[in-house]
Amino acid sequence: MSSDTVSPQVLANLQVPHDNPHHKRRWTILGVIGIAQLMVVLDATIINIALPSAQQALHFSDASRSWVVTSYALAFGGLLLLGGRISDLFGRKWTFIAGLIGFSAASALGGSAQDFHLLVAARALQGAFGAILAPAALSLLTTTFTDGKERGKAFAIFGAISGGGAAVGLLLGGVLSQYLSWRWCMYVNLFFAIPAAIAALTLVHNVRSATHPHLDIPGTLFGSLGLLSLVYGFAKAESNGWGDQTTLLFLGAGVALLVAFGVWINNAKQPLLPPRVVMDRNRGGSYLTILLAGLGIFGVFLFLTYYMQQNLGFSQVKTGFAFIVMPISIVSSSMIAQTKLLPKYGPRPLLLFGMTMSGLGMIYLAQLTPDSTYFANVMPALILFGIGFGNIFATAINTATLGVEPKDAGVASALVNTCQQVGGAAGTALLSTIALNANKDYLTTNASPTMAKQCLQPLVGQMNDVCAAGAVHGYTVSFWVSAGIFAVGAVVAAITVLPGKQAMPGHGDAAAAGAH
Repeated sequence: MSSDTVSPQVLANLQVPHDNPHHKRRWTILGVIGIAQLMVVLDATIINIALPSAQQALHFSDASRSWVVTSYALAFGGLLLLGGRISDLFGRKWTFIAGLIGFSAASALGGSAQDFHLLVAARALQGAFGAILAPAALSLLTTTFTDGKERGKAFAIFGAISGGGAAVGLLLGGVLSQYLSWRWCMYVNLFFAIPAAIAALTLVHNVRSATHPHLDIPGTLFGSLGLLSLVYGFAKAESNGWGDQTTLLFLGAGVALLVAFGVWINNAKQPLLPPRVVMDRNRGGSYLTILLAGLGIFGVFLFLTYYMQQNLGFSQVKTGFAFIVMPISIVSSSMIAQTKLLPKYGPRPLLLFGMTMSGLGMIYLAQLTPDSTYFANVMPALILFGIGFGNIFATAINTATLGVEPKDAGVASALVNTCQQVGGAAGTALLSTIALNANKDYLTTNASPTMAKQCLQPLVGQMNDVCAAGAVHGYTVSFWVSAGIFAVGAVVAAITVLPGKQAMPGHGDAAAAGAH
């Protein structure tokens, strides 16, 4: 056995936190995990602000530019379950480091790309290595922090990064693309990944499964192809509409493959996703909550980015800074929720409160007009979202990974990211379609056919009052729909998550946690 490898039998017999091989360096390890998670989350949005500059430099069409975003989402969402199981099979340390190195290499490739196809390929590689990295990071967190009080603090920080990382991506993307180059929105990942990989080499111990499980090939094919089809179907729905033949084909294939995946894992001896992971009521409810939160939050980032730049006249950098109140609110509310409220009241009240506050934020945004201002009409909603997501994400991620057997920590962590990714992809398609149709309906009633056609061209909506009013009407309709999604999320949390305190594992008792 290598010096950095600890046998599962040793971990199973741990009785006090100080026997945990990561205990003495747990907070430093949390910092490394947080850097990796921030990189993966912000990379989903950092490229958005840089897209116009990249498009101008590489000369690709408007119809093609969505692939820069979609290729990342496809690889990331489709391969997450496989990435989680790889972490369980080969050990979290080496999977984590491989993900970091691969992500940095793909980022360097994308930053140096001289044509559109290489950029798309690099984004797909980023997504693939992100699918390996993200589950390894969360499973490391799950197995490193087993003491109840410390676990709450650690998950508060991790949840704040997961919930606020997209806003940080918008800020960083605005600064880099405005003052340096769009290429630095790719290169910047090297400053995250390489130091984190070097630190992980010395800080993290590798833990391999004692049972030597085999990779579930049929389950991997059903699950990965199903998720790929589903995410691609949502992407086509955004660009081509829900009635498009390709959209329906891929969405139907995705659903069929995931149904086959569900049947398979209930009968396989060593399934890719053991049913025991999701059959726990609190965990299952938490996964659904994360899915719905990802579905509902999309409108905040996309539509508010357009609103602040086109209606309020904000620059890219100013738009990024305008979002910063949200992650600040997430961090503060997350710390209070995880350290003070969760041990006392359990997850259900926090999830209900978070969904309610997020829904109220959407209702507040639904009152926007073309003449609204940032401080009176946008910032209060962002604060409400911060409070809401500070309670939702940290609580749901903590509960979704609580009590998972160590051998399943990777795939359970992957499912958290899968729900967030699929929810975001579905939200992109659903809310974009709703906003566009509402905009068209408004222009049909209030503008001439010629003006309506002009208003629907990219970036023309800021040029006259009718176009601006149509765009804002589309946004506000989507905000009302998002408010309804959060209302459904509150009901789902109330029905699925058990009331009362959760059984927090204490004093480093990993075996007890696994037996939950």
